[in-house]
Amino acid sequence: MSFVNELLDKAKAANKTIVLCEGEDKRVVEAAAKIVKDGIAKIILLGTEEEAKKAVPGVDLSGVKIVDPATSADADRYAEILFKAREGKINKKTNQPEYADVAAAKAYIQKDRTMFGALILKAGDADGFVSGACHSTANTLRPGLQVIKTAPGISTVSSSFIMVAPEGGNPYIKEGVSLFADCAINIEPDAQQLADIAVATADTAKKIAGIEPRVAMLSFSTKGSGNDDKYFKSVPKVQEATELAKKAAPDLAIDGEFQFDAAVAPEVGQLKAPGSAVAGHANVFVFPNINAGNIGYKICQRMGGWMAIGPVCQGFAKPLNDLSRGCNVDDIVATVAVTALQA
Repeated sequence: MSFVNELLDKAKAANKTIVLCEGEDKRVVEAAAKIVKDGIAKIILLGTEEEAKKAVPGVDLSGVKIVDPATSADADRYAEILFKAREGKINKKTNQPEYADVAAAKAYIQKDRTMFGALILKAGDADGFVSGACHSTANTLRPGLQVIKTAPGISTVSSSFIMVAPEGGNPYIKEGVSLFADCAINIEPDAQQLADIAVATADTAKKIAGIEPRVAMLSFSTKGSGNDDKYFKSVPKVQEATELAKKAAPDLAIDGEFQFDAAVAPEVGQLKAPGSAVAGHANVFVFPNINAGNIGYKICQRMGGWMAIGPVCQGFAKPLNDLSRGCNVDDIVATVAVTALQA
């Protein structure tokens, strides 16, 4: 059985309710219909039936709960939650309170489906949230940061992509699945944030991907072979992050800094980092910044034929996930399944 099929079967058994915020998007509507038909999860789709059927004429949305924020009977309850969560917060542009009262909060959420979806999750009326097919990562994650907030003890919200090998597998990734992080949220993480990303992604590897993580901290340098002190000091940052992650999770197989070939290819790892338990055998790859991570996963996806599931968000108090705007229906279905397993 393929990794994706196993993922979907686990989600079916979990029987969770996931809110999809973009009922105007053709891909999201098609995914909602498929998810419910196949029993992968229960779906709350934000929008109107007219919008959905305009996006996908003839679509069968039997079993999909369609909620229009503009007319929802729950809008008052959700507005109260938002107002209390943001009470005292000042809008930096206007220097006025974000929401003057509950009525102002209600007017806002009736127009902003992403925030409405986050409030459904906050209220406990859904187990997870997925958006981003036609909204930016910032617009998707902002409601999460404002009302869902981070899990206890977590200071860094991050993301990872679960990368699934194409048919025929890959000679370097025996499990057929690996994780890339952070490719979507933290633009230029410092050493502590990189360490947090490494530990969180290893946890996702275990709990969602079902693999034993071997974490490589990536760089253009392997064990001091390169240096950029004159410019950005990125190599020392990755070295420090590696040590911080080892202290935070002493039982975790983690090492670095590694060039990608030294991390994934046994013959290169043995040559460049002899004695390392991770070099040449990594299956979790932590990039030094979002430039490297985002470029790397898209090269793997588009030129290598790997499926990219995610970004899977890590660190929120409740499961909230962002889609790539280049996603297809299968990507959305897989992300919903991951979200169900996080709940």
